[in-house]
Formats: sequence, structure tokens, C-alpha cells
Amino acid sequence: MPRKLSAEERLLWDKVVASVRPLHEAYAKPLDAVVAPAVPAKPVAAKGRRPSPRLPAASPSPPPSAGPGTTLDASWDKKLARGLVSPDMIVDLHGHNLATAYAVLDSRLDDAIHKGDRLILLVTGKPPKGERWPVARGAIRAAVGDWLHASRHASAIAAVRGAHQRHGGTGALYIILRRRK
Repeated sequence: MPRKLSAEERLLWDKVVASVRPLHEAYAKPLDAVVAPAVPAKPVAAKGRRPSPRLPAASPSPPPSAGPGTTLDASWDKKLARGLVSPDMIVDLHGHNLATAYAVLDSRLDDAIHKGDRLILLVTGKPPKGERWPVARGAIRAAVGDWLHASRHASAIAAVRGAHQRHGGTGALYIILRRRK
């Protein structure tokens, strides 16, 4: 049951109501009908049990984007995790700066898509080591995810995964392209 407003709360509420104009007459309520919401009581649990938490209402999922996918079937993921795949194309970005690396990646993706390749090994290089390098990964590796998502080829990319140790480990990525229709 809602509680009644105190005298101070009532004066404050009157000031608020006087300063607000309803958007539509159907939303205008008489002042006497306004009450403060009651504080919800804590759920009582059975002896020895904790009350189950209330879950928020599910929000609708966002529409699918045209960017690279995030799922593969189990057989692909197993093969990639075990390093049992052989890339159709290898793109090595060693020695490139950010601008030239993006241009090389874009043109090689275009070539791979037109040839019908399915798996590209993208070698970005491992991050520098040592105390003077406080970065967790190199600049090219940090930018690759954004490049692929914003690329003109994003709709042709099925997934991006970390490479197996035999293909470069943390210094490389697999780019799996969608099958051509």
C-alpha cells in the first residue's frame, strides 16, 4: 500500500506540479491521487533458503550488424583451436605503419574474396617486450578489429579468431571468410 506524503513533501510536490504542464490531458491527474510509492518489502525466504533475485525484463536484441560475425560452427572452432587448418592466404603486416598496413589488408581481403579463399592468416606481430614498452599489444594489432568491422568487406567476414601457436599465436589472427553464394 502506498504511503501518504508528509506536509513538507506535499508542499514540495505542489511546487513541482505547478511548474509542469502535462503533454496530454489524459495524463493530468488530480493532485489528491498522487502518492509516493511504497518501499517494497524484502521477499521472505523459506528457512535455509535465500530468496531468488528478480531478473530485469529482457530488452530486445539489437539488429544484426554488417560487421564480422562472431560465431562459427563447432568443427571450425575445434580445427582453429588445434591448429589443424592451413590458411589459403597469409597477410604479413611486419614493417608497415598504420596507413600502409590498412591499405595492404584491404587489398589482400579483396583478392581473397575474389579468389574464393576461406581462411586468411593475418600476421600483425607480437607486442614489444621489456619494461620500456608499457603497451599490451602493438598498434596494428590494436587497430585490426576496428578496421575489419568498418571495412567494405565486413559483410564477407564470418569470424576473426586468435591464431594457433604454430601459426604465430598472439602475433597473428585467423580471418574466416563467408562462403560465396
